[in-house]
Amino acid sequence: GRGVEKDKQKEIHHLEQAAIGGHPFARFSLACSEGGNGRHDRGVKHLTIAANLGHDKSLDSLKKLFSNGLLSKEDFAAALRGHQ
Repeated sequence: GRGVEKDKQKEIHHLEQAAIGGHPFARFSLACSEGGNGRHDRGVKHLTIAANLGHDKSLDSLKKLFSNGLLSKEDFAAALRGHQ
């Protein structure tokens, strides 16, 4: 909000807790954060789990990674099966 300092560590902590609880958008947000920090493997894992939970944006992100050659065909196929 306005007038409040952002605490990135606290934000990540709460996203991790929500992700453990099965919240797909939290997984998606963690994936974006991990990718932004250069930990792409962890980001892909979060995207895959979120896609398996039915999160459409995560599947779209995995599709983009696959089309750019950054995700294997097997990993994309597994995420696609899990999303259904």
